[in-house]
Amino acid sequence: MAEEERDTERGSSMDSTESRWVFQEDEDASEIDDFDGDSPMIDSEDEENGEHRLIRTGPRIDSFDVEALEVPGAHRSDYEDISTGKRIVLVFQTLGVVFGDVGTSPLYTFSVMFRKAPINGNEDILGALSLVLYTLILIPLLKYVLVVLRANDDGEGGTFALYSLICRNAKVSLLPNQLSSDTRISGFRLKVPSPELERSLKIKERLETSLTLKKILLLLVLAGTSMVIANGAVTPAMSVLSSVNGLKVGVDAIGQDEVVMISVAFLVILFSVQKYGTSKVGLFLGPALFIWFCSLAGIGIYNLVKYDSSVLRAFNPIYIFYFFARNSTKAWYSLGGCLLCATGSEAMFADLCYFSVRSVQLTFVFLVLPCLILGYLGQAAYLMENHADAGQAFFSSVPSGAFWPTLLIANIAALIASRAMTTATFSCIKQSTALGCFPRLKIIHTSRKFMGQIYIPVINWFLLAVSLVFVCSISSFDEIGNAYGIAELGVMMMTTILVTLVMLLIWQINIIIVLSFAVVFLGLELIFFSSVLWSVTDGSWIILVFAVIMFLIMFVWNYGSKLKYENEVKQKLSMDLMRELGCNLGTIRAPGIGLIYNELVKGIPGIFGHFLTTLPAIHSMIIFVSIKYVPIAVVPQSERFLFRRVCQKSYHIFRCIARYGYKDVRKENHQTFEQLLMESLEKFIRREAQEKSLESDRNDDSSSEDEYSGSRVLIAPNGSVYSLGVPLLADFTETNIPIFEASTSEDVNPQFPNPPVLDAEQSLERELSFIRKAKESGIVYLVGHADIRARKDSWFMKKLVINYFYAFLRKNCRRGIANLSVPHSHLMQVGMTYMV
Repeated sequence: MAEEERDTERGSSMDSTESRWVFQEDEDASEIDDFDGDSPMIDSEDEENGEHRLIRTGPRIDSFDVEALEVPGAHRSDYEDISTGKRIVLVFQTLGVVFGDVGTSPLYTFSVMFRKAPINGNEDILGALSLVLYTLILIPLLKYVLVVLRANDDGEGGTFALYSLICRNAKVSLLPNQLSSDTRISGFRLKVPSPELERSLKIKERLETSLTLKKILLLLVLAGTSMVIANGAVTPAMSVLSSVNGLKVGVDAIGQDEVVMISVAFLVILFSVQKYGTSKVGLFLGPALFIWFCSLAGIGIYNLVKYDSSVLRAFNPIYIFYFFARNSTKAWYSLGGCLLCATGSEAMFADLCYFSVRSVQLTFVFLVLPCLILGYLGQAAYLMENHADAGQAFFSSVPSGAFWPTLLIANIAALIASRAMTTATFSCIKQSTALGCFPRLKIIHTSRKFMGQIYIPVINWFLLAVSLVFVCSISSFDEIGNAYGIAELGVMMMTTILVTLVMLLIWQINIIIVLSFAVVFLGLELIFFSSVLWSVTDGSWIILVFAVIMFLIMFVWNYGSKLKYENEVKQKLSMDLMRELGCNLGTIRAPGIGLIYNELVKGIPGIFGHFLTTLPAIHSMIIFVSIKYVPIAVVPQSERFLFRRVCQKSYHIFRCIARYGYKDVRKENHQTFEQLLMESLEKFIRREAQEKSLESDRNDDSSSEDEYSGSRVLIAPNGSVYSLGVPLLADFTETNIPIFEASTSEDVNPQFPNPPVLDAEQSLERELSFIRKAKESGIVYLVGHADIRARKDSWFMKKLVINYFYAFLRKNCRRGIANLSVPHSHLMQVGMTYMV
């Protein structure tokens, strides 16, 4: 990986020296899959077969540390062991990125509420204030800060982070590329047996065996993500328009048209500076937002002292009952406006990848929440004596001497709020892309130190265009506020459902606590949702249309990718064919290494047969390379590459699965990737030879060979049992290996069926020498582009989705090979079309 990636790797916080509980399969081999003692073919296609049982193992050994029998330490978080000064900087960045959305809610919350439920007396103000206070306490504080933020995936937040947690603990992904070896990555963790674990295992079994539940879970995740993206479009429109609208209070000549024009200019500036990154912009805007929160608190205290401090009675929830008793239906309508005080709660979770959980929690509890409460109390105190100013509650309550500075800082805060959801959108799209639910796009990493900070140009300008449409076509506060509520509530409800599943499946806590969380928060959000959905015909339906479009894009991409992968599995070449072709593969083996890129993680891809029949010669060494994203945030560098032999040693064919987490940065060029890959291949071959030697020594020392035949474990001096990174080779004798042709790396003398150790060492050095010579001859990237088309007898909707929608997305998405910047002289591409 690039140097900056090495600095930013994160992994499990579990101590590498402690034992752990894992699921073992009856036929389980190691990371390199099963070797069949009766067959020289190495690549097994039945990795998932076999029953599971829970066993306890010793400390885990990483893939490439077997030679020294070392147990590597846990990987540290980006935010551990930082100085006090950097922590202060981090707090300002947290303010500038995470809390901008929820921090600007006082600009419009009361204005929208009292447009739907006009003030008929001071009791209405107290009731509305009580609603706002308890909404702030229940949703942002209790639900998100205290519960949902704990459901992060190694510091990553958002709906897809929750989905990855669930996928890691249960095989619920619809894409059939899971390997049992993935569970040996140190990021996978399981708890010790307990009654809660038994319940968790039952839920896990139910999820894994029900295709309907898998589809429902995926649809929920896609729906939540589409709402996050829609939120990223409507948040800038709402925040900027509400702040600029304050000009109407200060300047009588300013009308709605002028407000719209100024808002458009601000939005263009906002999205133009997005490319400079979260750290740079967040550090610059963090102090500005700190001043904004202090201004909220200061204005609130001033109004409490000057007007009416009796609004503190609103902490008594009885005023909520009085509010609904006095206003009935209008009070229910106003719930959509009340929810706006909690907007930005999801941004706290989705933006978690940029900062640590503790920094977000402490900043919200000790700074953000107190300032917001004081701000709302101050507005309510002002309205107790000025009912007519309810339409512009915030700016009307600002003291005249502080109006223009407050207006300036409010506009800056609105721009920051817009960035909060934009960065959250970038994070969610990157996660969904890695998990196969969004077309690949160009992603720019804006920080060398924190790899979660990203910028996606296409999405940035797309969100700008949609925001401009909202501002120009829907300029009414009520309509935009209603659209805002729909988007926010949609993702809130999906988060509640997914966190409930995480509680049951992963946290394994008491069922009463889980049910209480689900009933209270899902019930509360459904009540709010019923309010905003009732007014959907007033123009806010546009946000639903936009969310449905994003949902369809993700669904079509996932559906097409799944069909494509399943078809490639069906079209893979059989091992019998490889045996018939022989070690020369029925063609000429030219010096060099061919890296064949394909998505298959098991078996020989059908595109390889196309290469054999199309090209006049094939390289002396073939490596099938599969770039695979696993459902964890980061894969440690030492566990990145997974190697295995595909055929006999004389074929010189290997499989390499390069595993990445959805937070990993793929910034390496092709030279760096080649170097890492070849180093890992040499380690694999040396480890293979070492284990063969270990197996031979053990068989010599054992009084009963049959008892240990086929073992896949290593007993350490302390008695711990280690699963080795490659299978043991006891079943393979040199007599099983045929006499090699001239293109092979070694010759076998049939007179010595059991060669001495010296011959084994010579054989190892010859193979390594063969690899080095092949590398010196050159490495060529053989990329197979497989497209799919619906069969003629397919139903109409399938033809429409596959032949037009999915084809359009594939044509316009970013090619996976683009990340390596491979020069055209080293690249060969072959296309195939599958009928599905």
